[in-house]
Amino acid sequence: MRTLIIINPNAAGGRAGDVFKKIEDRLVEVLGEFIVAVTRRPEEVAEHLDAAVAAKVTHLIAIGGDGTNHTVINELAKRPELDLTFGSLPVGTGHDWARSLGIPSDPEAAVKWLSRAQAVSCDLGKVEYIDTLQGRQKAARTFLNIASAGVSGEVDARVNRSRRRTSLTFLRATVATLFQYKPQQITVDCDGKPFYSGSSYLVVVANGRCFGRGMWVAPQALINDGKFDVVLVEGMPRLRILAALQTVFSGRHLKRSDVHHTLAAEVFVHSKDTPLGMDLDGEEAQGQDLRFTLQPGAVKVLVDPSSETLLGI
Repeated sequence: MRTLIIINPNAAGGRAGDVFKKIEDRLVEVLGEFIVAVTRRPEEVAEHLDAAVAAKVTHLIAIGGDGTNHTVINELAKRPELDLTFGSLPVGTGHDWARSLGIPSDPEAAVKWLSRAQAVSCDLGKVEYIDTLQGRQKAARTFLNIASAGVSGEVDARVNRSRRRTSLTFLRATVATLFQYKPQQITVDCDGKPFYSGSSYLVVVANGRCFGRGMWVAPQALINDGKFDVVLVEGMPRLRILAALQTVFSGRHLKRSDVHHTLAAEVFVHSKDTPLGMDLDGEEAQGQDLRFTLQPGAVKVLVDPSSETLLGI
């Protein structure tokens, strides 16, 4: 086994490099020989993946947050010939993919988790849309954890404008945005059949379970069942949406009559109003006519074998 470790030094307010130094010796014990690549820009990830072929790398570990994972997965998706097993050590603001997999936030504990982890096939999602931020050009992005449209895109924009991010940044941004956001008129089709038409705060297309720094928006999602968990929140009065927000942290929102849930391998979302803000693994985007398709078993990921509840087995 030979491993490429990609470090995003900008993650966690610039602390990722320091975290790596603290766990480097332990990583040698767990992984054996590895190559370290420090990437400050997304295009540098592509360069390191191309070099990984010559180096006969078999495993790739990303040290960073959900944004780092998103960049790496999108570059891997462009190189299907690379048979790499992907793993991550969470250092970042959100690290919701780590929460979905049960990876500890403490670096030392995360390395111990990694020592037990085994490769399993994992689904990926792909979203194709009209990118209204780039002159209405057609665009496509791959996502590992969760993609969503509606208020979450506005929350991302607000978080990205924050100069300093803390554990409360996402929550504050969410509450502030809910007070200002106007639910949009959308239609949603799932596997070619009408699912919803009307006012909506949010539609979530989930492979993983958690987003927004700890919101268990899709608590029943499985990463290898060949289906998205689709969760839609209707438009409603602001006081009611704030009450609904509290239930997302425990997953109880799925019991509400104004929250809809289904499984699907293909989801089409059309906004009758203005373009929809999007959240793609925590990364901000904006578009219209969104088509989500599932790619079953598209990547191998490292998972603790005791995490049977995450897998469709």
